[in-house]
Amino acid sequence: MSAKLQGIFTPTLVPLDDRGQINEPELRRFISWLIERGVHGLYPNGSTGEFTRFTAEERRRIVQITCDEAHGRVPILAGAAEANVKETLGACEAYAGMGAAAVAIVSPFYFKLAPDSVYAYFSEIARHTPIDLTLYNIPMFASPIDVPTIRRLAEFPRVVGIKDSTGDVAFMMRMIAAVRPIRPDFCFLTGWEAVLAPMLLVGCDGGTNASSNAVPEVTRRIYELCRAGNFDEAMKWNFRLQELFDMMLFPFEFPDGFRRAAALRGFAFGEGRQPLTEAQQRDRDAMARVLQCILADFEFVDRPAEGCAPRVRQPDADRVEQVVRRVMQELDKRGVF
Repeated sequence: MSAKLQGIFTPTLVPLDDRGQINEPELRRFISWLIERGVHGLYPNGSTGEFTRFTAEERRRIVQITCDEAHGRVPILAGAAEANVKETLGACEAYAGMGAAAVAIVSPFYFKLAPDSVYAYFSEIARHTPIDLTLYNIPMFASPIDVPTIRRLAEFPRVVGIKDSTGDVAFMMRMIAAVRPIRPDFCFLTGWEAVLAPMLLVGCDGGTNASSNAVPEVTRRIYELCRAGNFDEAMKWNFRLQELFDMMLFPFEFPDGFRRAAALRGFAFGEGRQPLTEAQQRDRDAMARVLQCILADFEFVDRPAEGCAPRVRQPDADRVEQVVRRVMQELDKRGVF
């Protein structure tokens, strides 16, 4: 890999046509739109991309389309989360041939494994992969990767980073403290945009954020504000993003809320492959109107014709500044700066 992975990587959603098949023209249009809106990279076959709902052949087609359409404009971090070492290495070989910069590999899922077994799994892949890989830590769905295991795996040159979706800032700090002294090139990406600015504040290199499917301009702005040292302003934007993130995540069946919000930006995503009841369909339409109201506050879309109900007021500037100052003071005490 020629450069360290950093910035905002979009775990891309996949548009489907009326038959439930990959809508390639719309996927290509969406990929180019994301790049034009300033994301730093693309991450096909992530959780947001519903990789488990596609066949192995479809997953490879999604990466091929992404690499072709990106055409070197941004790096591609391809999800290679297969069910075993053999299939994972097959995906690594395929994505290396397509021009991906690296692959993201989730810890073994379904079976909960001990740390030594997690290490054995990743080390076997690291010894044989033809492409750089990032670890993917998502304990809600797969065996957790603890800090000592991450530290051991960082000794493999092919292991170049980690995507952590816990949203745990303290855990991110422990990882950075354990790994960065021996691997300054190792990248740390957060998959939880509700704490994107705090993660960047403590030294994270970027994020793989589902919200960037709908508001790539906002996630990039938070990243750039943090890189410029303007954490007060970054936190104001993060509080605004959190309202949208919570609305896309919690009321809907994941990732349907993100699909609906991205569709409001002008894309035909079609119906997802997860069937819904009639009640869920009705609820989803009502919730989509709230999403439209939040996006209208960002001035990305028009308000719905029926108007928008009042929502919880966001923290004012003084409150945001106080939070940032307290965090920075605590980090300074711990010797982070």
